[in-house]
Amino acid sequence: MEADFKPRRKGSVKKILVLATVCLLAAAGGVFAAVAPGLAGSSLASEASSAVRSAPGLAAPVVAPVNADSTPTNGAKQVNPAAPVTLTVGNGTIERVTLTSTSGEGVEGSIDPAGTGWAATGALKFNTDYSYTYVVKDGAGRETSITHAFSTVSSSHEADAAIYPLDGMKVGVGQPLQVIFSEPVLNRAAVEKAITITSSAGQVGAFHWYSDTMVRYRAENFWTANSTVSMDMKLFGVDLGNGQIANFNKKMSINIGDKKVAVADATAHTFTLSVNDQPVKTLPVSMGDKRFPSARGFGVLMEKKRYDHFRAASIGLKPGDPAYYGEEDVEYTIRLTLSGAYLHQALDSAFPYIGNTNVSHGCIGFLPDGAAWVFENMGTGDVVQIINTEGDYAANDDGYGDWNIPWAEYDN
Repeated sequence: MEADFKPRRKGSVKKILVLATVCLLAAAGGVFAAVAPGLAGSSLASEASSAVRSAPGLAAPVVAPVNADSTPTNGAKQVNPAAPVTLTVGNGTIERVTLTSTSGEGVEGSIDPAGTGWAATGALKFNTDYSYTYVVKDGAGRETSITHAFSTVSSSHEADAAIYPLDGMKVGVGQPLQVIFSEPVLNRAAVEKAITITSSAGQVGAFHWYSDTMVRYRAENFWTANSTVSMDMKLFGVDLGNGQIANFNKKMSINIGDKKVAVADATAHTFTLSVNDQPVKTLPVSMGDKRFPSARGFGVLMEKKRYDHFRAASIGLKPGDPAYYGEEDVEYTIRLTLSGAYLHQALDSAFPYIGNTNVSHGCIGFLPDGAAWVFENMGTGDVVQIINTEGDYAANDDGYGDWNIPWAEYDN
Protein backbone atom coordinates (compact mmCIF):
# COMPACT_ATOMS: atom_id res chain seq x y z
CA MET A 1 0.00 0.00 0.00
CA GLU A 2 1.51 3.37 -0.90
CA ALA A 3 1.97 6.13 1.71
CA ASP A 4 -0.28 9.08 1.44
CA PHE A 5 1.74 12.20 0.57
CA LYS A 6 0.66 15.77 1.18
CA PRO A 7 2.70 18.82 0.12
CA ARG A 8 3.84 21.15 3.03
CA ARG A 9 3.29 24.90 3.24
CA LYS A 10 6.21 27.28 2.51
CA GLY A 11 6.40 28.39 6.18
CA SER A 12 7.03 24.86 7.30
CA VAL A 13 10.02 24.56 4.98
CA LYS A 14 11.65 27.69 6.56
CA LYS A 15 11.28 26.22 10.06
CA ILE A 16 12.95 22.99 8.91
CA LEU A 17 15.91 24.97 7.49
CA VAL A 18 16.41 26.90 10.76
CA LEU A 19 16.33 23.70 12.81
CA ALA A 20 18.80 22.09 10.50
CA THR A 21 21.19 25.02 10.97
CA VAL A 22 20.95 24.70 14.76
CA CYS A 23 21.72 21.00 14.58
CA LEU A 24 24.75 21.62 12.42
CA LEU A 25 26.15 24.16 14.92
CA ALA A 26 25.56 21.78 17.81
CA ALA A 27 27.18 18.93 15.94
CA ALA A 28 30.23 21.10 15.29
CA GLY A 29 30.67 21.64 19.04
CA GLY A 30 29.98 25.39 18.81
CA VAL A 31 28.19 27.54 21.36
CA PHE A 32 24.97 29.05 20.24
CA ALA A 33 23.42 32.27 21.44
CA ALA A 34 19.98 33.15 20.25
CA VAL A 35 20.12 36.48 18.46
CA ALA A 36 17.05 38.41 17.50
CA PRO A 37 16.74 39.46 13.88
CA GLY A 38 18.66 42.66 13.20
CA LEU A 39 21.17 42.32 16.20
CA ALA A 40 23.70 40.09 14.51
CA GLY A 41 26.29 42.89 14.51
CA SER A 42 25.63 44.18 18.06
CA SER A 43 28.00 44.08 21.03
CA LEU A 44 25.95 41.38 22.66
CA ALA A 45 26.51 39.18 19.64
CA SER A 46 30.25 39.77 19.75
CA GLU A 47 30.42 39.03 23.51
CA ALA A 48 28.81 35.67 22.84
CA SER A 49 32.13 34.53 21.47
CA SER A 50 34.16 36.07 24.35
CA ALA A 51 36.33 33.72 26.44
CA VAL A 52 35.07 35.31 29.67
CA ARG A 53 31.53 34.45 30.79
CA SER A 54 29.70 34.19 34.07
CA ALA A 55 28.38 30.74 33.08
CA PRO A 56 28.84 28.45 30.10
CA GLY A 57 26.77 29.60 27.19
CA LEU A 58 25.87 32.99 28.71
CA ALA A 59 27.49 36.27 27.65
CA ALA A 60 29.17 38.55 30.25
CA PRO A 61 31.09 41.85 30.13
CA VAL A 62 34.78 41.60 29.15
CA VAL A 63 37.10 41.74 32.28
CA ALA A 64 39.92 44.26 32.01
CA PRO A 65 43.40 42.78 32.51
CA VAL A 66 45.30 43.49 35.75
CA ASN A 67 48.03 46.07 35.36
CA ALA A 68 50.94 46.08 37.81
CA ASP A 69 53.73 48.55 38.53
CA SER A 70 56.68 47.20 40.51
CA THR A 71 59.80 48.87 41.87
CA PRO A 72 62.63 48.03 41.27
CA THR A 73 61.97 47.09 37.67
CA ASN A 74 62.66 43.60 36.42
CA GLY A 75 66.39 43.06 35.83
CA ALA A 76 67.50 46.22 37.66
CA LYS A 77 71.15 46.32 38.74
CA GLN A 78 72.99 48.25 41.49
CA VAL A 79 69.74 48.92 43.34
CA ASN A 80 70.25 50.97 46.50
CA PRO A 81 69.33 48.60 49.38
CA ALA A 82 67.61 51.51 51.12
CA ALA A 83 65.35 52.15 48.11
CA PRO A 84 61.67 51.15 48.53
CA VAL A 85 60.49 47.83 47.09
CA THR A 86 56.83 48.26 46.13
CA LEU A 87 54.01 46.84 44.00
CA THR A 88 50.85 48.65 42.89
CA VAL A 89 48.08 47.03 40.82
CA GLY A 90 45.01 48.25 38.96
CA ASN A 91 41.93 46.27 37.80
CA GLY A 92 42.62 43.61 40.39
CA THR A 93 44.03 42.76 43.81
CA ILE A 94 47.28 41.41 45.23
CA GLU A 95 46.94 37.92 46.69
CA ARG A 96 50.49 37.36 47.95
CA VAL A 97 54.04 38.56 47.46
CA THR A 98 57.34 36.80 48.12
CA LEU A 99 60.67 38.63 48.14
CA THR A 100 63.71 36.42 48.78
CA SER A 101 67.44 36.48 48.20
CA THR A 102 69.08 33.76 46.17
CA SER A 103 70.28 32.27 49.45
CA GLY A 104 66.64 31.88 50.52
CA GLU A 105 66.48 34.69 53.05
CA GLY A 106 63.04 36.30 52.96
CA VAL A 107 62.20 39.99 53.26
CA GLU A 108 59.05 40.92 55.15
CA GLY A 109 56.35 43.08 53.56
CA SER A 110 52.68 43.99 53.87
CA ILE A 111 49.62 44.41 51.61
CA ASP A 112 47.50 47.51 52.12
CA PRO A 113 43.83 47.18 53.24
CA ALA A 114 42.54 47.73 49.70
CA GLY A 115 44.67 44.87 48.41
CA THR A 116 46.11 47.03 45.64
CA GLY A 117 49.50 47.91 47.11
CA TRP A 118 52.40 46.08 48.76
CA ALA A 119 55.64 47.38 50.27
CA ALA A 120 58.66 45.66 51.77
CA THR A 121 59.12 46.39 55.48
CA GLY A 122 62.35 44.45 55.93
CA ALA A 123 65.79 45.69 54.93
CA LEU A 124 67.69 44.62 51.84
CA LYS A 125 71.37 43.76 51.87
CA PHE A 126 74.24 44.93 49.74
CA ASN A 127 75.69 42.77 46.96
CA THR A 128 72.65 40.45 46.88
CA ASP A 129 70.41 39.05 44.14
CA TYR A 130 66.67 39.04 44.88
CA SER A 131 63.71 37.20 43.38
CA TYR A 132 60.42 39.08 43.54
CA THR A 133 57.27 36.97 42.93
CA TYR A 134 53.73 38.30 43.20
CA VAL A 135 50.30 36.76 42.55
CA VAL A 136 47.44 39.01 41.41
CA LYS A 137 43.73 38.30 40.85
CA ASP A 138 41.53 39.92 38.20
CA GLY A 139 37.81 40.75 38.34
CA ALA A 140 36.84 37.25 37.22
CA GLY A 141 38.80 35.63 40.04
CA ARG A 142 41.64 34.35 37.87
CA GLU A 143 45.15 34.41 39.41
CA THR A 144 48.38 35.25 37.62
CA SER A 145 51.88 34.77 39.04
CA ILE A 146 54.74 37.01 37.91
CA THR A 147 58.41 36.81 38.92
CA HIS A 148 60.95 39.61 38.65
CA ALA A 149 64.60 39.77 39.67
CA PHE A 150 67.00 42.53 40.66
CA SER A 151 70.35 42.95 42.40
CA THR A 152 71.57 45.47 44.95
CA VAL A 153 74.68 47.64 45.06
CA SER A 154 77.82 45.56 44.72
CA SER A 155 80.62 45.47 47.29
CA SER A 156 82.78 47.70 45.10
CA HIS A 157 80.28 50.54 45.69
CA GLU A 158 79.66 49.94 49.39
CA ALA A 159 81.10 52.50 51.82
CA ASP A 160 81.58 52.29 55.57
CA ALA A 161 83.29 54.53 58.12
CA ALA A 162 85.41 54.62 61.28
CA ILE A 163 83.92 56.76 64.07
CA TYR A 164 85.69 58.28 67.06
CA PRO A 165 85.15 58.53 70.00
CA LEU A 166 83.65 55.09 70.46
CA ASP A 167 80.16 54.55 71.82
CA GLY A 168 80.03 54.94 75.60
CA MET A 169 83.55 56.37 75.79
CA LYS A 170 84.41 59.11 78.32
CA VAL A 171 86.54 61.93 76.91
CA GLY A 172 87.64 65.43 77.75
CA VAL A 173 85.95 68.68 76.80
CA GLY A 174 88.19 69.24 73.78
CA GLN A 175 87.42 66.01 71.92
CA PRO A 176 85.90 66.61 68.45
CA LEU A 177 83.68 63.93 66.93
CA GLN A 178 85.34 62.36 63.91
CA VAL A 179 84.07 60.24 61.01
CA ILE A 180 86.48 58.83 58.42
CA PHE A 181 84.74 57.29 55.38
CA SER A 182 86.20 54.41 53.40
CA GLU A 183 85.30 56.17 50.14
CA PRO A 184 85.40 59.83 49.00
CA VAL A 185 82.32 61.86 49.86
CA LEU A 186 81.06 64.18 47.14
CA ASN A 187 77.56 64.71 48.56
CA ARG A 188 78.67 66.33 51.82
CA ALA A 189 75.32 68.00 52.43
CA ALA A 190 73.53 64.63 52.26
CA VAL A 191 75.93 63.16 54.81
CA GLU A 192 75.57 66.08 57.22
CA LYS A 193 71.77 65.91 56.92
CA ALA A 194 71.85 62.21 57.83
CA ILE A 195 73.81 62.83 61.07
CA THR A 196 72.03 64.35 64.06
CA ILE A 197 74.20 65.44 66.99
CA THR A 198 72.75 66.69 70.27
CA SER A 199 74.26 67.77 73.57
CA SER A 200 72.59 67.37 76.94
CA ALA A 201 73.87 70.88 77.67
CA GLY A 202 72.10 72.24 74.58
CA GLN A 203 75.31 73.07 72.71
CA VAL A 204 75.08 73.39 68.93
CA GLY A 205 78.10 72.59 66.79
CA ALA A 206 79.23 72.44 63.19
CA PHE A 207 80.84 70.04 60.74
CA HIS A 208 84.27 70.75 59.27
CA TRP A 209 85.61 68.69 56.35
CA TYR A 210 89.37 68.14 56.36
CA SER A 211 89.29 66.01 53.22
CA ASP A 212 86.88 64.07 51.00
CA THR A 213 86.95 61.25 53.54
CA MET A 214 87.27 62.93 56.95
CA VAL A 215 84.78 65.19 58.71
CA ARG A 216 84.78 66.42 62.31
CA TYR A 217 82.19 68.10 64.50
CA ARG A 218 82.60 70.37 67.51
CA ALA A 219 80.73 73.11 69.34
CA GLU A 220 81.82 76.76 69.26
CA ASN A 221 83.37 76.34 72.71
CA PHE A 222 84.63 73.31 74.58
CA TRP A 223 81.97 70.75 75.45
CA THR A 224 80.27 71.45 78.77
CA ALA A 225 81.88 69.48 81.58
CA ASN A 226 80.07 66.29 82.58
CA SER A 227 77.55 66.51 79.75
CA THR A 228 76.57 63.88 77.18
CA VAL A 229 76.87 64.17 73.41
CA SER A 230 74.71 61.87 71.27
CA MET A 231 75.13 60.94 67.62
CA ASP A 232 72.31 59.45 65.53
CA MET A 233 73.73 58.44 62.17
CA LYS A 234 71.14 57.40 59.57
CA LEU A 235 73.61 56.79 56.77
CA PHE A 236 72.39 53.44 55.41
CA GLY A 237 71.63 53.98 51.74
CA VAL A 238 72.93 57.56 51.60
CA ASP A 239 74.55 58.24 48.24
CA LEU A 240 78.03 59.60 48.92
CA GLY A 241 78.51 60.39 45.24
CA ASN A 242 80.16 58.61 42.33
CA GLY A 243 77.96 55.57 42.96
CA GLN A 244 79.27 54.95 46.49
CA ILE A 245 76.52 54.08 49.00
CA ALA A 246 76.93 54.18 52.79
CA ASN A 247 76.15 50.86 54.47
CA PHE A 248 75.37 51.65 58.12
CA ASN A 249 73.18 53.32 60.70
CA LYS A 250 74.57 53.90 64.16
CA LYS A 251 73.62 55.56 67.43
CA MET A 252 76.32 56.64 69.84
CA SER A 253 76.55 58.32 73.22
CA ILE A 254 79.77 60.02 74.36
CA ASN A 255 80.31 61.07 77.96
CA ILE A 256 82.20 64.30 78.63
CA GLY A 257 84.32 64.45 81.80
CA ASP A 258 85.59 67.36 83.88
CA LYS A 259 87.01 70.36 82.09
CA LYS A 260 90.78 69.78 82.14
CA VAL A 261 92.87 72.39 80.35
CA ALA A 262 96.63 72.67 80.86
CA VAL A 263 98.87 75.56 79.83
CA ALA A 264 102.43 74.65 78.83
CA ASP A 265 104.67 77.72 78.88
CA ALA A 266 107.86 77.28 76.83
CA THR A 267 109.47 80.37 78.36
CA ALA A 268 108.58 79.74 82.01
CA HIS A 269 109.18 75.97 81.53
CA THR A 270 105.99 75.18 83.42
CA PHE A 271 102.93 73.03 82.92
CA THR A 272 99.82 74.17 84.83
CA LEU A 273 96.66 72.09 84.90
CA SER A 274 93.26 73.60 85.72
CA VAL A 275 90.23 71.42 86.43
CA ASN A 276 86.84 73.05 85.91
CA ASP A 277 88.66 76.40 85.62
CA GLN A 278 90.47 76.00 88.94
CA PRO A 279 94.33 75.62 88.91
CA VAL A 280 95.29 72.40 90.66
CA LYS A 281 98.92 71.70 89.78
CA THR A 282 102.02 73.35 88.30
CA LEU A 283 104.94 71.17 87.23
CA PRO A 284 108.40 71.96 85.79
CA VAL A 285 108.97 70.83 82.20
CA SER A 286 111.39 70.99 79.31
CA MET A 287 109.93 71.64 75.86
CA GLY A 288 111.16 71.78 72.25
CA ASP A 289 114.58 73.35 71.61
CA LYS A 290 115.35 75.95 68.92
CA ARG A 291 115.63 73.31 66.18
CA PHE A 292 112.46 71.50 67.21
CA PRO A 293 110.31 74.11 68.98
CA SER A 294 107.02 72.87 70.41
CA ALA A 295 104.00 73.69 68.24
CA ARG A 296 101.92 76.58 69.53
CA GLY A 297 98.20 76.66 70.14
CA PHE A 298 95.67 74.15 71.39
CA GLY A 299 96.20 70.41 71.23
CA VAL A 300 93.95 67.58 72.38
CA LEU A 301 95.39 64.56 74.11
CA MET A 302 95.07 61.26 72.25
CA GLU A 303 96.24 57.77 73.23
CA LYS A 304 98.08 56.94 76.47
CA LYS A 305 100.75 54.26 77.01
CA ARG A 306 102.45 53.40 80.27
CA TYR A 307 105.48 52.23 78.32
CA ASP A 308 106.42 53.20 74.77
CA HIS A 309 109.34 52.94 72.38
CA PHE A 310 110.57 56.03 70.53
CA ARG A 311 112.66 55.94 67.35
CA ALA A 312 114.56 58.94 66.07
CA ALA A 313 113.98 57.73 62.52
CA SER A 314 110.22 58.26 62.96
CA ILE A 315 110.79 62.05 62.93
CA GLY A 316 113.31 61.96 60.09
CA LEU A 317 116.54 61.87 62.10
CA LYS A 318 119.45 59.77 60.88
CA PRO A 319 122.71 58.61 62.47
CA GLY A 320 125.24 61.45 62.40
CA ASP A 321 122.63 64.12 63.06
CA PRO A 322 123.45 65.95 66.35
CA ALA A 323 119.84 65.44 67.43
CA TYR A 324 119.82 61.73 66.64
CA TYR A 325 119.02 59.63 69.71
CA GLY A 326 118.56 56.19 68.18
CA GLU A 327 115.83 54.26 69.98
CA GLU A 328 114.65 54.76 73.54
CA ASP A 329 112.16 53.17 75.91
CA VAL A 330 109.96 55.90 77.37
CA GLU A 331 107.46 55.95 80.25
CA TYR A 332 104.13 57.71 80.80
CA THR A 333 103.49 58.77 77.23
CA ILE A 334 100.40 60.68 76.06
CA ARG A 335 100.24 61.51 72.35
CA LEU A 336 99.64 65.14 71.39
CA THR A 337 100.09 64.99 67.60
CA LEU A 338 100.17 62.26 64.98
CA SER A 339 103.59 63.46 63.85
CA GLY A 340 105.18 62.58 67.20
CA ALA A 341 104.70 65.24 69.88
CA TYR A 342 104.02 63.71 73.31
CA LEU A 343 103.75 64.43 76.99
CA HIS A 344 106.12 61.96 78.65
CA GLN A 345 108.74 61.29 81.27
CA ALA A 346 111.96 62.86 80.04
CA LEU A 347 115.05 60.75 79.42
CA ASP A 348 117.51 60.58 82.30
CA SER A 349 119.96 62.76 80.39
CA ALA A 350 117.37 65.59 80.28
CA PHE A 351 116.61 65.64 84.03
CA PRO A 352 119.04 68.51 84.80
CA TYR A 353 117.23 70.72 82.25
CA ILE A 354 113.68 70.23 83.52
CA GLY A 355 112.26 73.57 84.59
CA ASN A 356 115.05 75.70 83.11
CA THR A 357 115.98 74.78 79.52
CA ASN A 358 114.19 73.44 76.47
CA VAL A 359 116.03 70.42 75.09
CA SER A 360 113.35 68.15 73.63
CA HIS A 361 112.41 67.37 70.03
CA GLY A 362 109.07 69.16 70.46
CA CYS A 363 107.66 67.06 73.27
CA ILE A 364 106.81 68.19 76.80
CA GLY A 365 109.13 66.33 79.19
CA PHE A 366 108.54 65.82 82.92
CA LEU A 367 110.45 64.45 85.85
CA PRO A 368 109.26 60.96 86.88
CA ASP A 369 106.86 62.10 89.62
CA GLY A 370 105.37 64.82 87.41
CA ALA A 371 104.98 62.48 84.43
CA ALA A 372 103.19 59.90 86.59
CA TRP A 373 100.84 62.55 88.01
CA VAL A 374 99.88 63.90 84.58
CA PHE A 375 99.39 60.36 83.26
CA GLU A 376 97.00 59.57 86.11
CA ASN A 377 95.09 62.85 85.98
CA MET A 378 94.77 63.62 82.26
CA GLY A 379 93.58 61.61 79.30
CA THR A 380 91.91 61.46 75.93
CA GLY A 381 90.11 64.66 74.98
CA ASP A 382 91.75 66.85 77.60
CA VAL A 383 93.35 70.05 76.32
CA VAL A 384 96.90 71.41 76.34
CA GLN A 385 97.56 74.98 75.25
CA ILE A 386 101.18 75.71 74.37
CA ILE A 387 102.28 79.33 74.72
CA ASN A 388 105.49 81.39 74.40
CA THR A 389 107.05 79.04 71.88
CA GLU A 390 108.83 79.84 68.66
CA GLY A 391 107.05 76.95 66.97
CA ASP A 392 104.23 77.40 64.47
CA TYR A 393 100.82 75.76 64.74
CA ALA A 394 100.74 72.07 63.95
CA ALA A 395 98.58 71.12 60.99
CA ASN A 396 94.97 71.06 62.12
CA ASP A 397 94.61 67.41 61.13
CA ASP A 398 97.94 66.45 62.77
CA GLY A 399 96.00 65.29 65.77
CA TYR A 400 93.03 67.40 66.87
CA GLY A 401 93.95 70.98 66.06
CA ASP A 402 90.29 71.93 65.63
CA TRP A 403 90.43 74.56 68.38
CA ASN A 404 93.05 76.51 66.46
CA ILE A 405 90.51 77.24 63.70
CA PRO A 406 88.39 80.36 64.31
CA TRP A 407 84.71 79.47 64.67
CA ALA A 408 83.70 81.55 61.66
CA GLU A 409 86.06 79.46 59.52
CA TYR A 410 85.22 76.15 61.15
CA ASP A 411 81.48 76.56 60.59
CA ASN A 412 81.46 76.66 56.79
